[in-house]
Amino acid sequence: MSVDSVGYKMIVSGQVQGVGFRYFAWRNAVALGVVGLVRNLPDGSVEVYAEGPREALEQLRSRLREGPRSAAVAQVAVQEHAATRRHASFSIEY
Repeated sequence: MSVDSVGYKMIVSGQVQGVGFRYFAWRNAVALGVVGLVRNLPDGSVEVYAEGPREALEQLRSRLREGPRSAAVAQVAVQEHAATRRHASFSIEY
């Protein structure tokens, strides 16, 4: 991970559970070379925590807004953080 890496905590709301959203997020994060995790939240939303170059995170954010065809994304709320460097890869939490 480069020195200019940042962290984005993104909460994706809408119809995003039970539609392959975590796999979609994982596939796109890996393709963009970012690290972190994706997991379902009890309120029906999905949390994506990703670290990497800001440009890659913005591309991921844009892709999450569209989501897989079976999803209906209502919103992607983003909080930027300093990169923690705790993640070596991108993973799906079950």
